[in-house]
Amino acid sequence: MLEKGWNPRLPADTLRKDFIEIHPTASSFRIIIDKRKHHVRQMELTGELENKHPTFPVSLIKPYQPTDKEIFPLRNRAPLTVPPVEQSEDKKIKKLIKERRLMGKNQREYLVRYRNPVHEDEWLA
Repeated sequence: MLEKGWNPRLPADTLRKDFIEIHPTASSFRIIIDKRKHHVRQMELTGELENKHPTFPVSLIKPYQPTDKEIFPLRNRAPLTVPPVEQSEDKKIKKLIKERRLMGKNQREYLVRYRNPVHEDEWLA
């Protein structure tokens, strides 16, 4: 006979509250609001995730496992950064002349005219 409250389809990791550790970068997921149903959890999302739906299936929520530095020594390397593109004085945009939509895509291009007359008009995405 099964223990009271045990659901055989529910992963055992989700039942132990002391076992679940949240990834440090996901600190906005700290608060689990709704535990009424055994197959979904509702989270309080903050910041850039506020507009997302806050309900997640239990099958997608996993305990955080920190990286083992012996197995993956290079994993904590800083990500590569792309240097910012500098706009020189001769390439400053004077005005937008035209706008067009690319066929079959929800992307627009703009025909721009630069301040310096040496540069011709150019289509930019």
